[in-house]
Amino acid sequence: MNEIERREVKEAIDAADDALYHLKEARSYLSSASNWGLFDLLGGGFISGLLKHSKMGRAESEVEAAKAALARFSKELHDVSGYSSIHIDGLLTFGDFFFDGFLMDVIVQSKISDAKKQCDKTIKQVESIKKELEARR
Repeated sequence: MNEIERREVKEAIDAADDALYHLKEARSYLSSASNWGLFDLLGGGFISGLLKHSKMGRAESEVEAAKAALARFSKELHDVSGYSSIHIDGLLTFGDFFFDGFLMDVIVQSKISDAKKQCDKTIKQVESIKKELEARR
């Protein structure tokens, strides 16, 4: 592997690390939001709902940062021989959850759960590609 290829692989690995950081942060906030949401469903009240929405907002911010990092990862990966691009399946789309009430809380819990699953899937995908890149070094 020549110096240019090594640099391209390193840049792709760095971009993967950045994406993984934001994905894992988002996953952590989603877990916390889920826990607060469960408490809210069980009658936690205003404070638990407020905390749940705060965690969801932070998760959404991290997802946006992860999307940008994944776009950079895809671009850097394109520069590495053998990779054309990556496709992250509809990465973590969030709606605005400003409704309250039991039925909406149940729906929000379901959406948080779906987002956590998408986050986990994306983390595994990026980690797998990163391992391949590290093996090429």
